[in-house]
Amino acid sequence: MFLTGKRLFLRPPVAEDAAALAAINGDAEVMRHFVTPQTREESDAMLARIMAHHAEHGFGFWTVERKGQPGLIGLVGLSHVGFEAGFTPAVEIGWRIAPAHQRQGYAEEAARMALAAGFGPLGLREIVAWTIPANETSWRLMERLGMAQDGEFEHPKVPEGHPKRRHVLYRISAA
Repeated sequence: MFLTGKRLFLRPPVAEDAAALAAINGDAEVMRHFVTPQTREESDAMLARIMAHHAEHGFGFWTVERKGQPGLIGLVGLSHVGFEAGFTPAVEIGWRIAPAHQRQGYAEEAARMALAAGFGPLGLREIVAWTIPANETSWRLMERLGMAQDGEFEHPKVPEGHPKRRHVLYRISAA
């Protein structure tokens, strides 16, 4: 599935995206709200999981490119949640944009495209998102997208006692 917006083109990732994605995933500023930046090996493993999700489900996280300017500037998309929590099974929406392209509305534009695909051709009934409470930029975007906060949870993939274990949960339904 390919998505085209006013300024952006979203496409499934390919192996050739590995270096650009590793640069984003390894950037301390991009990853400041995560436990740690990713190594090249971790980023490559993430790319492999995203590509496998696309192959299995026909959707996933898409690479974000600016129209007429090829080159990955980030990832935005939908994915089945890969852990157990009080709100799973579920499909999540998420985003990760390179620093040079942040604060230009790209994450919001691409997220709106992903939500439209999720509630349109993919026929999803609900989509969730989460972040740590300190990541105001991200939860404000969730709110602009029409998502509503639905409590907090301890992220099971973050070590117990870690200051970034507590997350806020947001939801939006097709209705």
